[in-house]
Amino acid sequence: MEGIARWQEFIEVAECWPAHRFCRVVRQGDAIIGFLCGRRDEGVSLGPMYLLPQAQSRSIGRDLMAAFLTWADDVPIRLWVTAYNKRSSNFSQHYGFVDTGERHMWRDKLPNLRMVRTGPPDQREDQP
Repeated sequence: MEGIARWQEFIEVAECWPAHRFCRVVRQGDAIIGFLCGRRDEGVSLGPMYLLPQAQSRSIGRDLMAAFLTWADDVPIRLWVTAYNKRSSNFSQHYGFVDTGERHMWRDKLPNLRMVRTGPPDQREDQP
């Protein structure tokens, strides 16, 4: 319940401070089937983002990411992704995120890797 209360508070802050917090929740009926949150502090961070299996491959993730990237305004964005979640890392790469090589063990259990996006895919320096 502590986690739920923490995210409820984040959503409320996002509603009051939309320039600093981003949170979109997708519902199907009364059930939450996905969400994407982010924050703007010393930089822009994306996460968490989660879609239930029945919400995947239905353009919901694409719509959430488009809304987030518009909010972030093409500034550098960083995120952590679970190292073995290839679907998530591939999704992030599609939007111009690259693996920095930085690693972190979340709560001493979950291996994460850092990804960053320095701008839209067509404006990144590493593009030909």
